[in-house]
Amino acid sequence: MSLGHIVVSSGRSIRLTELRMSSTHGGMLEGYPCKRINDLKVSWLQRQAERAFPSTPVHLVAPSREYPEETAGAFGPVEVLPSVACIGVFGSTALDPAMDGWTLVVAWFQSAPEVPAGEDADLALRSIRWEELAQDYEL
Repeated sequence: MSLGHIVVSSGRSIRLTELRMSSTHGGMLEGYPCKRINDLKVSWLQRQAERAFPSTPVHLVAPSREYPEETAGAFGPVEVLPSVACIGVFGSTALDPAMDGWTLVVAWFQSAPEVPAGEDADLALRSIRWEELAQDYEL
């Protein structure tokens, strides 16, 4: 069962088969979101994906960053990432008839806790270079 389908820019339809979401800045007890903290969050998300799926390639979609007009603190200007960190497992039919399918784990950030699907999926997800990044597999 697929949670959703996305058509990437190459025209290939990929299906989302697993999705993990967490609050980007949830649990932040002190300080404020800044470049240093956000860089750690981004690298942490990628490492989480790599540890969770060690035999599958992982692609990190670079997050958008916003700079609200707030007074800079000791760590520099306030920098805000989208509020939801996501790790998803995507699959598609095989390009090579000898294989059973293609798979790729994608880590990304999005503004709301919604399952990405169809044309509503973030442009960054729809722009994944699937044929370059995904790995084929046999069952």
